[in-house]
Amino acid sequence: MWRATIFTLFPEMFPGPLGVSLAGDALARDLWNLEARNIRAHGFGRHRSVDDTPAGGGPGMVMRADVLAASLDAALSEGDRRPRLLLSPRGAPFTQSHARALAAGEGVVLICGRFEGVDERVIFARDLAETSIGDYVLSGGEIAAMVVCDACVRLLPGVIGKEKSTSEESFEAGLLEYPHYTHPREWEGRKIPDILLSGDHAKIKAWREAEALKITRERRPDLLKRGE
Repeated sequence: MWRATIFTLFPEMFPGPLGVSLAGDALARDLWNLEARNIRAHGFGRHRSVDDTPAGGGPGMVMRADVLAASLDAALSEGDRRPRLLLSPRGAPFTQSHARALAAGEGVVLICGRFEGVDERVIFARDLAETSIGDYVLSGGEIAAMVVCDACVRLLPGVIGKEKSTSEESFEAGLLEYPHYTHPREWEGRKIPDILLSGDHAKIKAWREAEALKITRERRPDLLKRGE
């Protein structure tokens, strides 16, 4: 079973959106497993403190290395080979190819950052790979962890009925997805392109490829440059 273990200061946020729709149905059918671990359980003192002031001064607080390491060590065995991702705005971009690679494995360990960041020493000591879902800053890594889980779970066998449908989505071929249409044939004066009603599958395929290229060139030219 594909397993996601999430380390967070707010375990009550899970499963959240992951408990409904495709991910939630797959969770109910035991196609994957979700465990949220409370980092604060390994905090210090009566208030279970997990953070401290940054060395060298500066604003905010930093999550302590000893606290996070204790939380990881208590939950993960030495033989656990799942990738350990620290959700962080300075991390490597999370992509569709990354999601496919994770979905093909045993699962993932996700560490939700908070405060100004995590003590750098634990990142190296526990082999954490910093990962970002976009060029913006969130209050914490919990929503990012949900994004990673959802992107992976929908790729697991049995989650989506027609698994071929995922092969034509945005980013799968380095392009954004082509436009979609359905009934009615005409709506508010706008018609479905005639080619899609022609029954000529070769021409439809060529049209979709051309539209995907056009949309990508207009909206995400950086994707085309990556493939050059």
